[in-house]
Amino acid sequence: MDAQGHGRAGDIDPADQWVFDPNTGSYELRLDPQGEPAPASEARTPSRSAGRGRGTVPEQRGGRRRAAPKGAPERADATGGRGGKAGPVGPPSRRKPKPKKSKAKKALYWGSGTLAFLLVGGSVAAYLVYQHLNGNIKKVDVGEKNAAVIDGPVNILVIGTDKREGKGNTGYGDEGSVGHADTTILFHVSEDRTNATAISIPRDLITDIPDCFTIQDDDTKKTIPGQRQVRFNTSLGQGGRDPGCTWRTVEKLTGLEISHFMMADFNAVKTLSSAVGGVEVCVAKDIDDPKSHLKLSKGRHTIEGDDALAFVRTRHAVGFGSDLDRIKMQQQFLSSMIREMKSGGTFTNPKKMWKLANAATKALTVDTGIGSVDKLMDLGKDLSQVNVKNITFTTLPVIDNPAEGPHHKTVVVDEAKANQLFAMVKQDVSLTEVKKRDKAAKAKQAARLKGPQAAPADVRVKVLNGSGKFGAAQDTVEWMQNTEGIIRSSNGGNAPAELKKTILEYAPNQADQARRLAASMGLPAAALREGTADAEPMAEMTLTLGADFEGAGTPIAAPTKAPKDIQRVGADDKNICAK
Repeated sequence: MDAQGHGRAGDIDPADQWVFDPNTGSYELRLDPQGEPAPASEARTPSRSAGRGRGTVPEQRGGRRRAAPKGAPERADATGGRGGKAGPVGPPSRRKPKPKKSKAKKALYWGSGTLAFLLVGGSVAAYLVYQHLNGNIKKVDVGEKNAAVIDGPVNILVIGTDKREGKGNTGYGDEGSVGHADTTILFHVSEDRTNATAISIPRDLITDIPDCFTIQDDDTKKTIPGQRQVRFNTSLGQGGRDPGCTWRTVEKLTGLEISHFMMADFNAVKTLSSAVGGVEVCVAKDIDDPKSHLKLSKGRHTIEGDDALAFVRTRHAVGFGSDLDRIKMQQQFLSSMIREMKSGGTFTNPKKMWKLANAATKALTVDTGIGSVDKLMDLGKDLSQVNVKNITFTTLPVIDNPAEGPHHKTVVVDEAKANQLFAMVKQDVSLTEVKKRDKAAKAKQAARLKGPQAAPADVRVKVLNGSGKFGAAQDTVEWMQNTEGIIRSSNGGNAPAELKKTILEYAPNQADQARRLAASMGLPAAALREGTADAEPMAEMTLTLGADFEGAGTPIAAPTKAPKDIQRVGADDKNICAK
């Protein structure tokens, strides 16, 4: 609209639209002024003396006079006079009048204004929604300042507490619980975001809880003494322990560094299951569990709210009635909820998305590194790259606690299987087949390990410490000489920089020595770096220990297969039924 220059906004002079109202003492916009627009020669600025109560001012239009609306501003005449009599009228304008705008074009102008209003209103609404969701999130400072999105693998500690606060929850078990680590899952996402492994940790696992500190309201730190050989679930709540204590207990137990934690209570299961429109589960028999309040007939059901909570709490009506059987129920439920969120249009349906975001932010307590909506969104976007079919739930391998006799109530870690599982997770070996892996490259690397091996006494190697572990190089040299018979090994001191992965650099004419050392050290084929030129006869190879080095004598290469008989559930498996 040309409301500032000499042109017209359609057939309406902007000055005619703004009319002084003596009753209010201000100008108001009139969109339907009487009469026709003034000629271009007339001044368009309202008179400073407008509204002084001098009656109507005649206006000159094409040789005819008409009265201005009552209270309209006085106009300057052609000679610059004001009020009273009209001044002499100048020659009629020679400018060709512009054609009138169509109704459609007028509507477009007003539509543009409306759109602008909606955009501004939408921005305000988005801000209010953001502030609302941010206000929902509860945070605990555990002394870690990890960024929301990090390079490399990600380990999220998911904690479900048995805290009974909230409507309808007091009837479940220990009403006065301070909130222990009732359900704990370590969710590991590979560095390349192609796969994820979720490890459930039994609440009745007997383990050591290290000393941990909690940050008080006045920002001071309070150290809570650790305990030896107690139930894992006491790592939270007991003695004032917060999620940071569970965090440190899991790191000590698994050897994995945790990136973030998310904690939820009973209400989270109810609200989140309802937000996604229900979660499909399957039971292989009729279930009537008076302790969890679950009643389901044999077959498939879509559950939410209280039924969902009852499902994940059930253990007496399935399997042997143990906590391990309840873990299987939880894994089935979570797998199904992930599938529902990914395929049920949740992220493309504004109503569903709002319900889920509102429920999730109300339900969660998180570390300060992801303590805002935008940080949670960044983390979610990063982790959403993982395909559902490459997410596997498993349970920490355990055996009955031998200290309790035949009527055991607790379990202990099955060290052999657990170490094998942790080694796989640390090196991003998926428990499912990941198609993105380059099979041709793996075959080529594996070929390097095939062929003749030199005798241990003929292997010459210098060991550098790039692991970040004090004394690693010397420990390795002593192990090589005393256990493996590699007597021509030496300590080269610290590497120029720390490495993530251990590497062995050698010349083509040292390949047989490299194969022998790789077999002794348990090196993966990817660790072998062959040069292009042969070395001098007495030259040493260079072995640089990386962060994957666990200790002298511990194989560096991760197992390529999961431990035998390990319990696992694929997140894309729709045929699981609780028995």
